[in-house]
Amino acid sequence: MTPKKTSASTYVALLRGINVGGKHKLPMKELVEVCSATQCSNVRTYIQSGNVVFTAPVNVAKGLALTLAKNIEERFGFPVPVVLRSHEQLAQVARSNPFLKAGKPESTLHVLFLADEPTAEAIAKLDPNRSPADQFRVFGSEIYMHFPNGMGNSKLTSAYFDSRLATVGTARNWATVLKLVEMSQP
Repeated sequence: MTPKKTSASTYVALLRGINVGGKHKLPMKELVEVCSATQCSNVRTYIQSGNVVFTAPVNVAKGLALTLAKNIEERFGFPVPVVLRSHEQLAQVARSNPFLKAGKPESTLHVLFLADEPTAEAIAKLDPNRSPADQFRVFGSEIYMHFPNGMGNSKLTSAYFDSRLATVGTARNWATVLKLVEMSQP
């Protein structure tokens, strides 16, 4: 009897809140070890803010965000939300940015990757005027954001969206999104 082959895909784990402001220090070399211990292969990181690209069997990827979060907390002693996207999902995000299509400068664009897709009712309750000049658009499990005065000056924070949408998210600037698409190319 021949063993059944399990198909594998390339994924990106997006960790929230590590190595920011001296808090929740997580060395990338050790993060690679944590991922490698969960049946992930070809594990590599991008910058120090928690972007991990790897290959994993599809059946392993289904619960991997929770497994990685649990393993990181056990090893490092603090909780780290993890959001997982496949290469295909990231590529779709890169193709679908409404602010890029509207000609907004790439340096002002960000994407908030959500762990869960919010309900239409929750989205309807978001305040489009919360942070004047800033804009956002929710599409599925992503929130595209345009910050003409910089993300650090915006009231459209991850905490705001988490509390209103009953999920957790982690943001990346547009340059990082594009680099992760490139790195996760099969």
